[in-house]
Amino acid sequence: MSLGDDTGRTRTRLPEGSGDPYGGARRNGRSSSRSLVTVVGVVVLLIAAIAFANRGGGDSDGEEGADSPKAAATAPSGEKPVSAGAAGIPAGFAHDRQGAESAAANYAVALVSADILKPARRAEIVRQVFVADKQASLEGRFDKAYSKEFLSSIGLDENGNAAPGDTYVSRTMPIGTKVTSYSDVDATVDVWCSGVFGTAGEKTTNPVTSDWFTMTLQLRWADGDWKVDSFAQKDGPAPVPGDDKASTAEEMATAVQEYGGFTYAR
Repeated sequence: MSLGDDTGRTRTRLPEGSGDPYGGARRNGRSSSRSLVTVVGVVVLLIAAIAFANRGGGDSDGEEGADSPKAAATAPSGEKPVSAGAAGIPAGFAHDRQGAESAAANYAVALVSADILKPARRAEIVRQVFVADKQASLEGRFDKAYSKEFLSSIGLDENGNAAPGDTYVSRTMPIGTKVTSYSDVDATVDVWCSGVFGTAGEKTTNPVTSDWFTMTLQLRWADGDWKVDSFAQKDGPAPVPGDDKASTAEEMATAVQEYGGFTYAR
């Protein structure tokens, strides 16, 4: 369920009749001599690329560093790490692009967590994550969306708790972030996520499954920190499912209890 402004749904569909799930065609074998030439050529190019990379220096890093590339690995920024905020959600993000990315990633984890289904914890999350002038209206929207009837439909009581012996799971893992717009006062960040959700229990009708989705968070710099002004969620991008053996309900419940989450910061 999405409470964002944009409720559009997207799904990745595989090509019809393709044996390779990624649409690639199987190629015929080549002669051994041609294969050897190809390998040698690749090695030569690789050595040349390494030599070029090790030259260092140059002025190319100056202007490119001002804007985040389309895909960049997480690297130390030199900024002070985030601190522990209220409701167990990180706070004190840097007032720059990377700080906005860190805030968006951590807020995505909080907004799709099991705690958001608990009325008492939900109010704390809303006060920590959202700008002050949106908190009251969003609390009402969350309360309406996560009603007693909805909670019952996924096997939870009115307080968001699973039945005795069961464990409700909703854990989100950001895969990467992308800043689509930025200024000193606001930013828009896409967070690509994977997650697991459902109830770990022997007799559950809502077993734990995996999901892939992207959250778009509109952030605003307010009271010395990045806060959420609005957000939206859509499906994907999702990879082809693997052939991993599903764990038992007991194994899944134990993993959720024993493995803590992460704080995301650049």
